[in-house]
Amino acid sequence: MGQVTSLLSAIGQGEREALGELYELLYPELHRLAHSRVRRSGDLTLLDTTSLVHESYLRFEKSGAVAIGDRSQFMAYAARVMRSVVVDVVRRRQTERRGGDVVHIEFDEAHEREAHERGADAARESEVLRVHESLEELAAIDARLVKVVEMRYFSGMTEAEIAEVLGLTVRTVARDWEKARLFLHACLR
Repeated sequence: MGQVTSLLSAIGQGEREALGELYELLYPELHRLAHSRVRRSGDLTLLDTTSLVHESYLRFEKSGAVAIGDRSQFMAYAARVMRSVVVDVVRRRQTERRGGDVVHIEFDEAHEREAHERGADAARESEVLRVHESLEELAAIDARLVKVVEMRYFSGMTEAEIAEVLGLTVRTVARDWEKARLFLHACLR
């Protein structure tokens, strides 16, 4: 049994320290996934790559014992956790932007320009949430397509990597990706 598999087994049995060891061992791969996610969202999340990896670690730790069989499944699960982190950060920012009980004031031209830039960020944040909501709809139709999107769009995994994780052919993953893209495109219009 490989080191990753034995650590995953230990995590599944509730050994908390195994998660730290696993993250340390897979840190370069997790960092690459996070970098891909942060690159796609730009400055929307205010998270850098390292923060996203660390936040996902905290979520894993909070979830307790998770039954994951191998490295590929773990990376797919990590992709899902990173998606969740990004969506939560965007939701929190939108809530803060609405201001709640904050007193609103009129802006001069400099403030208007700044507000316009924030509006562009808000539009991109809104798109992240619309993609997330569309994926929720897609999950009701075909959960595998959602996994493909999470691994491809949110984590930057290649079709070959996704095929390995899901036990599919690369051609099937390519078809699933195309179906999911068409569905999302229709939802986002």
